[in-house]
Amino acid sequence: MSDAATTIFALQRNWDMVSSAVSGVDDATITRMPNGHSNSIGWLVWHMTRVVDRFIHSRFQDTGQVWTAGGWHGKFAMDADPDEFGIGWSAEQVATWPCPAREVLMGYYDAVNDAARDYINGLDAEGLARRVPAPGPAGSTMAVSDALGILVWDNIVHGGQVAYIRGYFEGIGWHR
Repeated sequence: MSDAATTIFALQRNWDMVSSAVSGVDDATITRMPNGHSNSIGWLVWHMTRVVDRFIHSRFQDTGQVWTAGGWHGKFAMDADPDEFGIGWSAEQVATWPCPAREVLMGYYDAVNDAARDYINGLDAEGLARRVPAPGPAGSTMAVSDALGILVWDNIVHGGQVAYIRGYFEGIGWHR
């Protein structure tokens, strides 16, 4: 299995699990925070989707993000700022974030994941070795393959959080 195929396999398993975790949950549960210092399911899905969108479109391809190109920022009643993805938000900002209906949230999630899958499936050895801007100090770079490792890690961490919160509110047995 190629590096790109392995990446898609890991991401797809996580994406399917997140979709399952959100499926059948009402909007009130999607926006409910377990406590005043924890993220909601909706916020986590939005954040992880923004991270994928930024990596795939801004960092890897230097193109417009689905967030703005698809008008999703308007559907979320948020600014079009391509660099806004929730990092550094206070507990108050998270608590007052206006989560859209599940259909909008998951529509953006699916659109970004489809675009990411298409991009990653098109990568060959040269594309995986290409240098792209790295998180951290300005001017630093890393190989696309290494950046994909960060992306997979971030997605799985947040996907696990989404699944945990679903179980926290609804108990065991929801994931089949």
